[in-house]
Amino acid sequence: MAFPIDASKLKFLAREAGFELAGIAAAEPLGDRLWYGDWVRRGMAGRMSYLTDHRAELRMDPKSLLPSARTILCTGKVYNGPQAYSTTRTRRELGWISRYAWGEDYHRIVRQGLEKVAAQLEGVEHRICVDTAPLLERGYARMAGLGWIGRNTCLINQNLGSWVFLGEMLLSAELTPDTPVADRCGTCRRCIDACPTGALVPGPHGWELDSRLCISYLTIELRGPIEEQHRARMGWHVFGCDICQDVCPWNRRATLTTEPAFSPGFESPPLEELASVTEKEFREMFRGSPIERARYRGFLRNVAVAMGNSGLPRFAPHLERLAGSNDGIIAEHARWALSQLQ
Repeated sequence: MAFPIDASKLKFLAREAGFELAGIAAAEPLGDRLWYGDWVRRGMAGRMSYLTDHRAELRMDPKSLLPSARTILCTGKVYNGPQAYSTTRTRRELGWISRYAWGEDYHRIVRQGLEKVAAQLEGVEHRICVDTAPLLERGYARMAGLGWIGRNTCLINQNLGSWVFLGEMLLSAELTPDTPVADRCGTCRRCIDACPTGALVPGPHGWELDSRLCISYLTIELRGPIEEQHRARMGWHVFGCDICQDVCPWNRRATLTTEPAFSPGFESPPLEELASVTEKEFREMFRGSPIERARYRGFLRNVAVAMGNSGLPRFAPHLERLAGSNDGIIAEHARWALSQLQ
């Protein structure tokens, strides 16, 4: 059944589709686009070309994605689970996989929810965006009242915390936008002080992320070798990093997800098992998971670094085998890890 569209009904439909957060923003260029352009020009995006090529310009105006756009429905879907945070872990023989990658790929789940909303609309053009589209989604989520952008550069909701996937729907209908909420980080700088690589840095527009130093960037986005100066600070992270969210006071009582697709299949896997995974097994093990993005070479590179940082001599035989890999990237990182154990 299709509904005539208005703001309240649209947000109701979003919540019915499984989103804990829903708000309305005007589909107009944001002031954020100015500091985003400056951030890109200063090289803070590292080698993430999808943030710096022609798509960077598309982010300046949502009408580049839907010329008729007047409104943006901004949604948030909680993915937090009851498991302990990475900052409390003590078992050095286990790797750490970022909380967002424990379950199924969120792109599909969030898109399906937005498609449920779209199916109930009539007389309106729309376009769904889930992370991969060139849209300044955190900025629009802030304008839609979903939360504020914290010093860790994550969107933080006062009641739900920051463990939230964002999704948007651009609409040709003009609806009343919601009101942004106030920044409530205050003088807190726990995320800044906790970051092992110092990736949260002061910038001309406030605290910002230097992607080139971020463990998530190093373990997921970076395709080549990791600079030696960063390796020892990466700890046991094999895919992503949660530290800046783990220490955030607003996540102390963060809401838990009710989405079955986000139930953890991967959390803290034994490093020995990961080091023995073949490329075929990697594809089968992580099919449909965000972990695919690291690719086999990058994943074993990360596992080698984590083994070196563990300080456990028992990993030496595994690292010696990886050091003999035909892949130069894997072999070089395994040799470095062996030197750390010695």
